[in-house]
Amino acid sequence: MAQRRQELDVKAPGIYEEAVVKVNRCAKVMKGGRRFSFSALVVVGDRHGSVGVGFGKAKEVPAAVEKAVKDAHKNLVKVHLKEGRTLEHEIVGRFGAARVRLVPAAPGTGIIAGATVRSVLELAGVHDILTKSMGSNNPVNLVKATLQGLLDVRTRRTSEQLRGVSIA
Repeated sequence: MAQRRQELDVKAPGIYEEAVVKVNRCAKVMKGGRRFSFSALVVVGDRHGSVGVGFGKAKEVPAAVEKAVKDAHKNLVKVHLKEGRTLEHEIVGRFGAARVRLVPAAPGTGIIAGATVRSVLELAGVHDILTKSMGSNNPVNLVKATLQGLLDVRTRRTSEQLRGVSIA
């Protein structure tokens, strides 16, 4: 995953939108009672091909979300979109036990996806796509599988360069 990432300059963090995908509460039992901590999974994107995923943990929810947003800005990547609305070809993104099948769709289809996968696709700027999640339904793994799938998409030009031929 790290080999294909194209790191971006995050000069203006204000242009990116953010979506909190999941907030998880964890309890630790102590002598005086329970101590709670929180983790947050956040996706940031500009809806024009840049998207990032972040995970943050803290004693309070706002602090966890803030850390996750910071982490997501550090992990921004650029994805290739065909005509600025869909993918070049069908692909299966994999991460852990989660599998996400991403299928390009005709104009006007919209984003047919569950909430976790939808957040990544919307903030990446995808408008028309069909998806199917298989295996694990863990939100962290689904988000990372979706991002992996988006990064694995090859453009026609990339395929031509790798093969050394011209594709008609």
